[in-house]
Amino acid sequence: RRRQPKWTLTVFPPPNALPQGLCWGLRCAFASPLLFPPDKFFLRSGVCDMASAGAAAAPATPRGKSFSESGCPKGLSKLCVVFVGLPARGKSYVARKLCYYLNWVQMPCKVYNLGEYRRQHAGIHAAEFFHPDNEDARKLRWDLADRAMDDMFEWFTQGGSVGILDGTNSTRARRSVIVKRCQAKRCKVLFVESVCNDDDQVFKNIMQVKVTLPDYKEMAIEDAIADFRERIEYYRARYEMMSVEQDADCSFVQLVDVGRSVLVHNVTDYVPMRITRYLLNLHIRPRVVYISRHGESEYNVKGLIGGDSGLSERGQAYARALKSFMDKEKRKDLQVWCSTLQRTLQTASHFEDVQAWKALDELDAGECDGMTYEETKEKYPDMYAARDKDKYYTRYPRGESYYDVVNRLEPRILELERVENVLVICHQAVARCLLAYFKNSENLADELPYVEVPLHTVVKITPLPTGCNIEQFKLPIECVSTHRPKA
Repeated sequence: RRRQPKWTLTVFPPPNALPQGLCWGLRCAFASPLLFPPDKFFLRSGVCDMASAGAAAAPATPRGKSFSESGCPKGLSKLCVVFVGLPARGKSYVARKLCYYLNWVQMPCKVYNLGEYRRQHAGIHAAEFFHPDNEDARKLRWDLADRAMDDMFEWFTQGGSVGILDGTNSTRARRSVIVKRCQAKRCKVLFVESVCNDDDQVFKNIMQVKVTLPDYKEMAIEDAIADFRERIEYYRARYEMMSVEQDADCSFVQLVDVGRSVLVHNVTDYVPMRITRYLLNLHIRPRVVYISRHGESEYNVKGLIGGDSGLSERGQAYARALKSFMDKEKRKDLQVWCSTLQRTLQTASHFEDVQAWKALDELDAGECDGMTYEETKEKYPDMYAARDKDKYYTRYPRGESYYDVVNRLEPRILELERVENVLVICHQAVARCLLAYFKNSENLADELPYVEVPLHTVVKITPLPTGCNIEQFKLPIECVSTHRPKA
């Protein structure tokens, strides 16, 4: 392969600040073409057209010889993602979201939060502990950071792919130590720096997350805010931002105000590029995601798999009830997505400006389309047994597996991170895949195919700095159950 050149990419404004349908970005050789049209990106030296340079998307080979089950080429070294930045800059939020995404695409990822290591092994501390002249405390923090790295390296030997060091890592001296330790373990490093110059956003971060930390459990809110601001100033005294000139050999992504602008420098490898693409789509604006299956279909009533049947009478009643439910929610600028199949189109028919996406279609049952589960067991006993044993990776004859659905949904996940309020009207398998992302399922292949998503139920997902709040609303319309528990 040709050696990829080092380059610096500046995106301003980022994709999530552009009008819908207009996006700047980069198309490169990924396992799935989840990139940013048009095929151009902006270098300091001008505009480069990757399409004319012959860049092409690599085929997705879920269980082939050259690709692992994650769709990631085998033999890639482990990756340490190192977060950099002052406290209260949204680092932990971004780290958690990134971990959700990587685990969802079957790249085992784990976050090592250095603040949690400090509280666990050294107790809680006020701002004076972080004073730049407190050498004993500085040495203790470095020792604990080394312990976190030791745990990460041990986890790599157990099958982990990406470790995230979530901390300030605010000096070049500290970052140099991290790079040297990773190089000794043949582990690559990607720095992600979060810069926030918006004082209002910093204050929100302090109020939403920091004052609830164990460090401030016995402290009044006003005192906790003052103490944390003092801690920030102590870090600022020695903080060294990453720059192209002084960190020329490092691979890093610099996020300004969590998405207002992005600087990408010297990021060339497969997994770092995939992470960069994900980070370009994040934002922290308040939003809600609603997920609902279509109303009860004629095939649901008959117990048949797949197909493109319309709604039953009860399904049509649910379509009307869903519209009433969403009207009461009063979400501004709500987007409505559905699949291209009749049952979701009919369920969405009472909404305006509905976007139908092929990627949201139900799992393709192939030659089993239109059969009952009993008929599939009789005609394809080996496939039926294989699905009971490994439902995530087993495909229907000439059809799809859950693994395939996750891969085709990845562009929709990136879009879900870009937009604000959205209602997704989809199918059982698709809803399971989406919910597994927001729940950060630890054992995805075992858990995802058996997530219960009843008909005539709305799932409301509210992303928060500490995770996702997930609520279910069962609307009062009778329906059949299509859930099949694990054998």
